[in-house]
Amino acid sequence: MPHGAHRILTTHAGSLPRPPDLVELYRTDPPSSALPGRLREAVAEIVRRQRAAGIDLVNDGEFGKAVRRAVDYGAWATYVYERLAGFEPKPPPGDGILGRSKDRGDFSAFYAEDESVREMMRARPRAMVCTAPVEYVGQAALARDLDNLRAVPGDLRPADVFVTAVSPASIEALQPNAHYATQEDYGWAVARAMREEYTAIAKAGFVLQIDDPGLAVLWDWWFARDGTFAAFRKFAESRVEMLNHALAQIPEDGIRYHLCWGSWHGPHSTDAPLRDIVDLVLRVRAGAYSLEAGNVRHEHDWAVWRDVALPPGKRLIPGVVSHSTNVVEHPELVAERIVQYAELVGPENVIAGTDCGLGGRVHPQIAWAKLAALVEGAALASRRLFG
Repeated sequence: MPHGAHRILTTHAGSLPRPPDLVELYRTDPPSSALPGRLREAVAEIVRRQRAAGIDLVNDGEFGKAVRRAVDYGAWATYVYERLAGFEPKPPPGDGILGRSKDRGDFSAFYAEDESVREMMRARPRAMVCTAPVEYVGQAALARDLDNLRAVPGDLRPADVFVTAVSPASIEALQPNAHYATQEDYGWAVARAMREEYTAIAKAGFVLQIDDPGLAVLWDWWFARDGTFAAFRKFAESRVEMLNHALAQIPEDGIRYHLCWGSWHGPHSTDAPLRDIVDLVLRVRAGAYSLEAGNVRHEHDWAVWRDVALPPGKRLIPGVVSHSTNVVEHPELVAERIVQYAELVGPENVIAGTDCGLGGRVHPQIAWAKLAALVEGAALASRRLFG
């Protein structure tokens, strides 16, 4: 990953607004013959638009990570529906993916009435349940995504491009196990399968970003109601071990690790505090850590780095604009947030990012306005930090 020698570099968390015509092509059944060509065009267009906006470290907007059942919301994870064998669609067990959530229990009226939450549930009307040995079968789809990035015209350097991939823990959280004898066995099987995708992305020369809300949100989903934080920590430690096993063949400097707390538009009153899991985050084999920092539940997390030393050679990608509000951040506020982190860990160790993916979270006009504020705020911060 490039360093900003004299300025703060900019990036984002992954998902960007998809062109409506591309969404419609994904929704056709059977798949439209026009999809591959339009997808390649759309990837070139979104890369050009990011660079024109001033984003330094870009991606394909996650445009290739969609399946007909989940084109918009949740595609960051549901794309593996077509890349992993061993799963079949079934009605979600119990009360769905948020059934045991303490946050959902504490704010039951909100979760029953809020349209954005209902939309999230409609995106996953059936769970993909593990009913057979897990095996990676997504080679063709992955090769297509990597080829589309290679085909982008211009002087795009692979080191300036990141490609997202979902973590084993997040797959485990969203796809229930009905095959393996233990949850641990299931987690290891998923990690071994996803290792093929992670390694292929790195071998292509792109930076690998691991998307891992599962590490944090499972405190709320699985443990907070009737478990202990110690039990959650033990679970999370083992999932970091699984992830590191899957990343073992990739140099750390070629890996970004994105941790969020699920990022649905809800109260998030039971989010696991960063301070209580930051040591686990830093155990992940990665050169940079992308963390929520702009929304009101995690804006205070900058203070964690007053007490926790960022290991040498590592970088932070704080989310200085947020997906959780339609209000567009003022560039002065963005600059203040960047400077706050830079003064604690060093400006050379900070890349300005977003809390989570903007695609599907806010209106496209707002998403691009937020990225403009990000770029302008990073320029202001750079002048203050570097002169």
